[in-house]
Amino acid sequence: MTDLTTDTTTGPVPAAAPVLLDVVDAVATITLNRPEAMNGLDVATKELLLATVRQVADDPAVRCVVLTGSGRAFCVGQDLKEHLAGLTGQADVPLSDTVEKHYNPIVLTLATMAKPVVAAVNGVAAGAGASLAFAADFRVLADTAGYNTSFAGVALSCDTGSSWTLPRLVGHAKAMELLYFPRTVSAQEALELGLATQVVPGEELATAAGELAARLASGPTVAYGAIRQAVAHSAAHPLADSLAVEAEKMALTGGTEDHLAAVDAFVAKAKPVFRGR
Repeated sequence: MTDLTTDTTTGPVPAAAPVLLDVVDAVATITLNRPEAMNGLDVATKELLLATVRQVADDPAVRCVVLTGSGRAFCVGQDLKEHLAGLTGQADVPLSDTVEKHYNPIVLTLATMAKPVVAAVNGVAAGAGASLAFAADFRVLADTAGYNTSFAGVALSCDTGSSWTLPRLVGHAKAMELLYFPRTVSAQEALELGLATQVVPGEELATAAGELAARLASGPTVAYGAIRQAVAHSAAHPLADSLAVEAEKMALTGGTEDHLAAVDAFVAKAKPVFRGR
C-alpha cells in the first residue's frame, strides 16, 4: 500500500503509507509504518489499519495474519501530539469518538476474524498498541520488547479491548495492577505472565514469527477459526451456551474438505494436506 506525495524537483513520488500489507503464501503481514512516531496511531493510521484488518479478515486467500511494527517500536498507542492538538482546539480531529469509530472495530475484527492472528512485537507496545497485541492468539516478542498499559499514566481509562483481553491473559488481580500502575513489563516478565508465547533475540523475530505463521497458514483454517470463536464465546457465557456453540462449530468443521482430507489421510497413514476449506 502506498500513497503519493509531491516532490518539487521530480513531481509525484511514492511515499510510505502508515500501514503496509504484504500477502505471501497465505500469510498477510500488516506493518504499522510510522517509525518516526514510534508507530503512534493518528487518524490516518487508524483508518487505514481498520480498512486493512477488515480486508484480510474477508480474504479467503489469507489463512493467517501477522501484525507488527517498523523501526524500534511495535506501537505506542494514540498519537499524543495529535490528541493534544484536538484537546486544545488546534486541530479538527475526531478524538471524542475515536474509540468507537476506530479502536473498537479494529480490535473486534482482529480478535474475532475466523483465522489465526500473530503479533510480532518488535519493540515497545504501549496503550492501544499493547491492547492490539493482547488481541492476538500468539505474541512473539523480541527480547528487547516490552508492554506498558500507560492509560492511567495519562489519566485515561483503558481501551482497545484491554479490559477484556488482559484479565483473561494474566488474571483479574494482575490486570488491575498493570492497569492502575502502568510500568514497562519486560519481554521475559511477559513470558512468565503469559503475555508472550515466545521470546527471541530481536534479529530472529521475523524468522520466528514467520515460522509460526507458516505453520498456522498450512493448517485447517476453518477449524482454527471455529476454535478461536468458541473459546472467546465461552469466556463470557455459561456452560450450556458454550456447549451449544461447540455443537454448531463441530457441525461446521465436520463438513469441510479439510476434515475429510484428514480422515482419509489417517486411514492411509499419511500426513494430511489442509487447504483451508
